[in-house]
Amino acid sequence: MILETPPLWFILIAFLGALCPLVFIHEYGHYIVGRWFGVGAETFSIGFGREVAGWTDKRGTRWKIGWLPLGGYVRFTGDMDPASMGKGLDKLPPDVRARSFHAKPVWQRALIVAAGPAANFIAAILIFAAFFAIIGIPRTPPVVGQVQPATAAAAVGLQSGDRIRSVARREVESFADVRQIVSMRPGETVTIEFERDGRRLVVSPTLREVVEVDNFGQQFRVGRLGVAPVARSTFERVGVLQLVPEATEHTVKVTRAMVEGLWQIITGRRPLNELGGPMKMAQIAGQQASLGWFEFFQIVALFSINLGFINLLPVPMLDGGHLALYAVEAVRRRPLGERAQEWMFRGGLAALMTLLLFTTLNDLGSFGLWHRLGALMG
Repeated sequence: MILETPPLWFILIAFLGALCPLVFIHEYGHYIVGRWFGVGAETFSIGFGREVAGWTDKRGTRWKIGWLPLGGYVRFTGDMDPASMGKGLDKLPPDVRARSFHAKPVWQRALIVAAGPAANFIAAILIFAAFFAIIGIPRTPPVVGQVQPATAAAAVGLQSGDRIRSVARREVESFADVRQIVSMRPGETVTIEFERDGRRLVVSPTLREVVEVDNFGQQFRVGRLGVAPVARSTFERVGVLQLVPEATEHTVKVTRAMVEGLWQIITGRRPLNELGGPMKMAQIAGQQASLGWFEFFQIVALFSINLGFINLLPVPMLDGGHLALYAVEAVRRRPLGERAQEWMFRGGLAALMTLLLFTTLNDLGSFGLWHRLGALMG
C-alpha cells in the first residue's frame, strides 16, 4: 500500500525538528572544545541571516537563531573574516589575542574544528545505543535459507545452508550485512566467499538490478542476489557496557555505506540524480516522522552521520578543509599565505554553492517538477 506524503507544514516541522538539534550539537562540539582551550566565543548561531531571537550570556557570547535554519556557526574571538583565516591577528590587544582562536597551537585548532563532526558521530552512536537498549540488537546469521530460482545466486550454485563469509571482499557478520553490500551494487559482478561442509568456496555472480518502491511510492535502484536467510531476525539483549561498542560498530558500517555511495557517484557507477539536497532531506524527514517516533529518530541518526561525514570532506569552508590546511601548516611549520588561503576558500564556497544548486535541481526533478513542466510545454 502506497502512503500519502505528509502535508507541507508537517514536513517543515519534522525537518526543523531533525536538523536544528543536529546543527546545535555540531556547533556545540566546536564551542565546548574551544572553551576547554581558553578560546573566546563571540557568537553561537543556529541558522544564517538576520537574527530572529537571541540572548547574550555572562561570558559575552551572543546565542542566536537566524531566519535561514540550514546550518550554523560559532564565531570565535579572532575570527575576523568568514573564511576564518585570522587576518590582522597582530592588531588585537594582548588580552584579546590570548583568547583568539588563531593564537592557539595548530593541534588545538585542529581538535576544535574536528569536535563538530565528532559530536555528530557521537550523537548517532548514542541514538543507536538507545535503540539497542530498548529493543535489542538484530541478529541474523549470514546463512542461506532459500535460493530463489533464475537469480544470480542460483546461477553460481549457492545452496541452502551455505554460510556467507564475505561479499565484495568485505567480511560479513549477519545477513543484514549481506543485504546492505549487495543492494549497493546493482548490476555489478561481486566476489562471494562462503563455507559449505567445512570447505571455503568462492563464486562471482553478477547481481540483478531491480527497482524497489518504498511506502511512499519512491523508486530506488538496488542490487539483488536472490537468497533468503535461514531464519528470521532475532533481537539480542546485551549488557550495558556492550551498547556503545555495538552502536559504534553500526555507525561505522553506515558511514562506510555513505562513503561507498558517494564514491560510486563520483566514479559514474551511480547516476548524479541520486544526490539529494535540503528539500529531499526535508521530504524524507517528514515521511519518516509520519511513520512513528522510532523511524523519525532513526533518520535523525542517519542525518547526524551524514552531517558529520560531509563536514569532514577536504573542501575549503568545511571542517575538513580547515583540517587539511592545519595538516599543511603542521608539516610546513607555518600556515599558507593569506592570498592562497583566500583563493582556496573562494573556490570552496563556489563549489558548495554549485553543489547546493545542483542538488536542489535534483530534488525538484525527483518531485516531478520537470516532468510537469515538460507536459505543460509539450
